[in-house]
Amino acid sequence: MRTIAALLLAFLMVSSGESFAQKKDYQVACVGFYNLENLFDTIDDPNKRDEEYLPGGKRKWSKARYEDKLFNMAHIISLMGKNGVQEGVSILGVSEIENRRVLEDLVQQSPIKNRNYQIAHFESPDKRGIDVGLLYNPDHFKLLDQKKYKYQPLKENGDTLYTRDQLLVSGLLFGDKVHVIVNHWPSRYGGEKKSRPNRNGAAAVTRSIADSLLKDDANAKIFIMGDLNDDPINESVKKVIGTKASKKKVQGGLFYNPWENLYKNGIGTLAYRDSWNLFDQILLSNPLVHTKGGFTYLKSEILREKFMFTENGRYKGYPKRTFSFDNYVGGYSDHLPVFVYLVKEK
Repeated sequence: MRTIAALLLAFLMVSSGESFAQKKDYQVACVGFYNLENLFDTIDDPNKRDEEYLPGGKRKWSKARYEDKLFNMAHIISLMGKNGVQEGVSILGVSEIENRRVLEDLVQQSPIKNRNYQIAHFESPDKRGIDVGLLYNPDHFKLLDQKKYKYQPLKENGDTLYTRDQLLVSGLLFGDKVHVIVNHWPSRYGGEKKSRPNRNGAAAVTRSIADSLLKDDANAKIFIMGDLNDDPINESVKKVIGTKASKKKVQGGLFYNPWENLYKNGIGTLAYRDSWNLFDQILLSNPLVHTKGGFTYLKSEILREKFMFTENGRYKGYPKRTFSFDNYVGGYSDHLPVFVYLVKEK
């Protein structure tokens, strides 16, 4: 609490030139994203490839394991933003969820039940049956609208790649109108280079959504968030979305990416072959960085508690997953959650 409070005060002093005696009253909010890594229920859905997450499947998924997974995810969510905002994250994008029901079960878990999180969600055509969604604290955020956007490119053999829909949620965050685009772009299956066009295509859909919002309102405050399956330096993020690592260079329709410099310094949200990727990102439109009045960006964080990491063995130091291969270890997710703090004068 002291760390964020000190940063907040320093930020305000530098930006406004106020003395300690003149300091005003400010509102701080937290917006986050978390890949929940295969949050499946135990019910067979004939329209989804959920066989391994059934009691008779190879992972021996059970009610007890499902409930443990729910609690673990809720525990992590309860910690997001708590160092700066007592009520925690106000808006949380999520990915790798099977359906709305798992979100309904998630928000009833004891670590976050008292926040009364509400749900924005649509079913996606993804063959594995995983969707994106959004949780929001109704005391902080008033939902105005939600829409979904499809991206279904063709494979080399002419078949359709059924991937996750993109979710656009618009509403009022403590009275400030904001838009959140939640993504889970196509994977790197088959190799990064071969699969790159699919992520560039998904990014183009996201960029189109953002452009429509900016056409209606040049001062639109837009968060692009998700598991992008690309790092901050990749073409889909840098060129297609149009991001900058420096706030000073964010102009017009460009987006600020606070994660790029972290990635260049070897920090990430998931580990693969003994190196770190930073696929989980929250990008902020120009008005969230420079506009005076209403919320502006303050700080970004990756939640990295010691218990979230594997303690020994081949994958020591990697995020502790629910399964290590097909062996149940009762961890959390293979991704670390990310979040940003925003500030505005009350």
